[in-house]
Amino acid sequence: MAPKEVRLTMLSFRRLEPGDRAPDFTLPAINREGTVSLGDFGGKRPVLLGLFRGLHCPFCRRQLVRLTAMQEKLDRAGVETLAVVNTTLDRARLYFKYHPTRVLLAADPAAGTHRLFCLPASELGEVSGWPQRATREEFGAVRINPTGELAAALQPMEANDELNRREGFQLTEVDQQILAAHGTQLAGHFLIDREGIIRWTHVEAWERIGDLTTFPSEEEILAAARVLPR
Repeated sequence: MAPKEVRLTMLSFRRLEPGDRAPDFTLPAINREGTVSLGDFGGKRPVLLGLFRGLHCPFCRRQLVRLTAMQEKLDRAGVETLAVVNTTLDRARLYFKYHPTRVLLAADPAAGTHRLFCLPASELGEVSGWPQRATREEFGAVRINPTGELAAALQPMEANDELNRREGFQLTEVDQQILAAHGTQLAGHFLIDREGIIRWTHVEAWERIGDLTTFPSEEEILAAARVLPR
């Protein structure tokens, strides 16, 4: 996550909930040719949709690895998986050429799909009102270590930098641009049935800022998949 200085206005905000119809979209596919649409799954199989920040986010990269490891279990549950990454198609194809995944991927450099699914992009300023906005002091006080890899919990930007350093991950110019434009974008997971109705959601840090970079576990996702309407 990267702080963004803005002039704040009070806005109403409603997240998508179970029972809502999932909005359709069409994006360029990363690990196959052509495009991918949510409507491609309609009437066929439920889909687990993950909406992530750009490749600069090590926690998003780790969640994609987790989803890859879950593919056999999700397939047995009758669930397809689609992940949307907030980056350009060329950048994504280069990265996933060396880090292949069984998850179907789509590129969204403008984060339009994230907005379509009502995922907040938090703003840093003088007014508190999470998850849409936080003060500089609130953001600075957050300490995270969701994967347990760090020796101690760190401030989110410091945690990002440390994990990227450990992996030898060098941000490209595209990564830097995406970070500057959409670094405060929150991630989300949506389990959508074959009729296009959202049945389960997980929005990153929806309730409190201290849950930044905490994503649903395999157990949470599979438990939701098991109770999908058949």
